[in-house]
Amino acid sequence: MMGHMAVILDKDLKRGHDALARWCADARRLAEGDASHGAGGQARLSLAPTLPRPVWAMAVRYSLFLLERRAPGPGVEVRVAPWGAVKILDGPESDPHNLTPPDVIELEPEVWLRLACGITTWAEEKDAGHISAVGERDDLSDLLPL
Repeated sequence: MMGHMAVILDKDLKRGHDALARWCADARRLAEGDASHGAGGQARLSLAPTLPRPVWAMAVRYSLFLLERRAPGPGVEVRVAPWGAVKILDGPESDPHNLTPPDVIELEPEVWLRLACGITTWAEEKDAGHISAVGERDDLSDLLPL
C-alpha cells in the first residue's frame, strides 16, 4: 500500500487493544468515582486517566485503526495529534474525481479516547468546544463509541 502510512503496525494490534482497554477501564473508574461525588457531566468532559505516554499512543492508534475499519474511505480525515490520523467515510459524491481535500476533524487524545470509550458523547464534547472540524461532516456520533 504505497502512500498510506498505517496508523498502527500489525504486530502492535494486541498492544493497542490492551492499551485501549486499559484506558477505557481507568477512565470508567474515574467517571464512576466522579459520579459518586456528584460531579456528573462536567467532570467527564475533563477526564483523562494518568497512564504512561506509550499507553496513550497505542490506545489512540488502535482506536483510530478501529474507526478506519468501521468506515473506510477518503472523505473525512480524523487527526489525533501527536499520535495519528486516518481517513474515513466516502468522499463527497458531487466530486467524481475526489480532488477536494477531505473534511478534517481534529481532537485532543483525551477527547478522542473519551468518545471512543463511550465516556462522553460527540454532542457533549462539541458543545464543550473540544472538537475542531472543518467541512460539512463534523459529526461521527454514528460511529462511536467504538
